[in-house]
Amino acid sequence: MKQVFKSSCPLNCWDSCGFEVTVENGKVIKVEGDKEHPITQGKICGRGRMLETKTNSNKRLTVPLKKVDGHFEEISWKQALDEIAEKMSDIKESYGPTAVLHSHDYANNGLLKNIDKRFFNCFGGATHLVGSICWGSGIEAQTWDFGSSDSHAPDDILHSQHIVIWGRNVARTNMHLFQKLQEAKKQGATITVIDPIYNATAKISDQYISIKPGMDGLVAIGMMKVLIQENKVDTNFIENYTVGYNDLLELLNQFTIDEICSKAEITLSEIEYLASIYTNGPTSTFLGLGMQRYANGGNTIRLIDALVAISGNVGVRGGGANFGNIQVGKSFSMNALAFNDKKTESRTFTMMEQADGILKSIDPTIQMIIVTCGNPIAQVPDSTKIIKAFQSVETVVVIDHFLTDTAEMADYVLPATTVFEEEDIYYASMYHHYVNYGEKLVEPPGEAKSDLWIWTQLAGRLGFGKEFSYTRDEFLKMGMMGLESKGITLEKLKEEKRLPLPVNHTPWNDMKFSTPSGKFEFTSELGSIKGFVGKPQYLFPVESGHTNPALAEKYPYQLLSIHPLRSNHSQHYVLIEAMQSVKIEVSEDIAIEKQLAEGDKVRIHNSRGELNGSVKIMKKAHPKTINVDEGLWHKFGGSVNLLTPDRVSDNGQGSTLYDCLVGLEKIE
Repeated sequence: MKQVFKSSCPLNCWDSCGFEVTVENGKVIKVEGDKEHPITQGKICGRGRMLETKTNSNKRLTVPLKKVDGHFEEISWKQALDEIAEKMSDIKESYGPTAVLHSHDYANNGLLKNIDKRFFNCFGGATHLVGSICWGSGIEAQTWDFGSSDSHAPDDILHSQHIVIWGRNVARTNMHLFQKLQEAKKQGATITVIDPIYNATAKISDQYISIKPGMDGLVAIGMMKVLIQENKVDTNFIENYTVGYNDLLELLNQFTIDEICSKAEITLSEIEYLASIYTNGPTSTFLGLGMQRYANGGNTIRLIDALVAISGNVGVRGGGANFGNIQVGKSFSMNALAFNDKKTESRTFTMMEQADGILKSIDPTIQMIIVTCGNPIAQVPDSTKIIKAFQSVETVVVIDHFLTDTAEMADYVLPATTVFEEEDIYYASMYHHYVNYGEKLVEPPGEAKSDLWIWTQLAGRLGFGKEFSYTRDEFLKMGMMGLESKGITLEKLKEEKRLPLPVNHTPWNDMKFSTPSGKFEFTSELGSIKGFVGKPQYLFPVESGHTNPALAEKYPYQLLSIHPLRSNHSQHYVLIEAMQSVKIEVSEDIAIEKQLAEGDKVRIHNSRGELNGSVKIMKKAHPKTINVDEGLWHKFGGSVNLLTPDRVSDNGQGSTLYDCLVGLEKIE
């Protein structure tokens, strides 16, 4: 008998869609959109639909594996857990708990995916990762400026006169915002897209502007200069609700408009047009992840924040500098779940530099790595280095659904359940404010187990099982305890399947900011406290002709690595044969220069590595630009991260994946 259940997408994505899942004879047979979901309204993307294929795939891991003499052997859960726990106990006694590295990423959401923090805190601590490959620079930047990274509610865009989509292809990565763009355009709003690659979002825009990758902050400086010159800034906001404006003026005076146009490869008329959009608001700005993945990434976001601020688009309906919406995640009682006071020791590596952290660690050295919700061998920059780092560690444990590149390097691989095989609640701190409920719908294949079960079993063996002696419902209620006073309970969520969280739909409308000064900070006190330059500044990308002419001459092309259309990062490549090869997209000028045709074989390379693949010509992209979608596994031809740098961005919290120059050669 067929039954249809309400559920949720767990993927690390802007939209956090509601699902309708059809189950027949104990098997998921269809995943569709929930038409009753207030935000996603029945529309889901191909990645979400792939979760049916993923759940039913015969490539799933179904039993624990142990590597013996270079080959995997199937073992029992008891043996796997006994041996892992014994190794952890010995490491803790001999080296201390921080000799264990917990390498955790954000492949899948779910409130109880955070239970791993509780485990490692009860273990006494561990070495854990900070920052984010994905969006760390931007979140940190907006925390310096506003006190948090909070976005306007989805419907607020309908109050905008102008909408600027800056470095964000919402048609590919945020489909429900794309729908809102279409609705807003019908109501008369203008849409402007700023991006080095002409994309599906640009196709519906009123104006598309291409600028040189990594120069977005410089363009924001040019726009602010025009606003000030034309006396079109919000003087009331600047004088009463900000600090550090004179420091911003000092920075703006360091650049001429001619210099900005030349270096950003943009025309004066384009800068003037962009500035004019902000003088006749409200104007909403939606910022993408790519432009903060440079060495100057934090300051790029800060300069765009400053532009939004001086033009009077902060705290007003239809405005905002919309990047993350982390007020959503703050609704939950994470500390209650994590049990932070149990931790006795702690050490951190940045997520981007974890290879160096592992290889250079002393007192103690890393003796074990436990990987959850990630595939670092494919996803962490400078793959050659991260492979070397993982190979240097005595014991690697991976919890996953498939035998990924990282799992293949492990000593123990533990099979995990998918979203439809466990109960959890889901939300995303990026776009909308609804939390979704997902019940367990089917049994997992073979002996696959939930993360919570695995941590509970290990906790019992390591002597702190009492801290995990709660039911799944009790843990969920623990995470939701702060919401009960607002009428949001687990019981109500189970009944209604999705509920709105208590967030501010127009952030900063009371002009009270969460910064140390309580004001918008052009000059950040928090940045200074953390040891960085708090004043606004502009930094050129590290790998550019402006900072390293010799490098740019040797490797003249800018490499980007955008999100794949059909896979959430690296997760679905194993399921889609058509994606299991390297495709190297080049701008038309490169194709002409190198006499390339579609399908030609080429090699891109730099000092970190190389990648061979087939050519696809981008019909409209900024000159000297190359793209290789991120996420491809090494076993399918090699990750783009063979080429990307593992440097950390200017505020210490983000990656520099896009700050990457390469050369290109045709392979005859």
